[in-house]
Amino acid sequence: MQRSITHKKPLVNFLYIALFVIYESLTSIYLFLPPLFGVLFVFFYKALKDEDTFFLVLVIFCLMVFEADKGYMLFSSVLFFAIIYKFILPKIIYSFNCSSCIKISFVFMAYIGYYLFLLLLSKIFLTTIPSLNYYIVYYIVIEFFLVSLL
Repeated sequence: MQRSITHKKPLVNFLYIALFVIYESLTSIYLFLPPLFGVLFVFFYKALKDEDTFFLVLVIFCLMVFEADKGYMLFSSVLFFAIIYKFILPKIIYSFNCSSCIKISFVFMAYIGYYLFLLLLSKIFLTTIPSLNYYIVYYIVIEFFLVSLL
């Protein structure tokens, strides 16, 4: 399904957003479903790299749904992703030659880095410290395989 002959971007993105919102609510119930945070980080990176504003807005909306579902501060993941994209990702991409090494670092940095970022924010604003459990390792492994398919 396309809009017109001259503008060939598909309209399927809204279907993906609706499915993501349903899936994200299921991740709160079933802990074996990964929350796709690393996949959103890769999509955020690709949207900024391709300068696709519409897709970037959709990814930010998905990140807001993720934050609301997990109880994190609003726009904390967007701020974290923007800082990582600007300062750390150029060094990682320059350092590694293999694309799978870069992808595993994206997923690892999304989860562990975001936890450390939330820990820093909790110390600054004197809020509750976020918890870290062993499911994170499972989520990193599963999402690495998903990101490898992208």
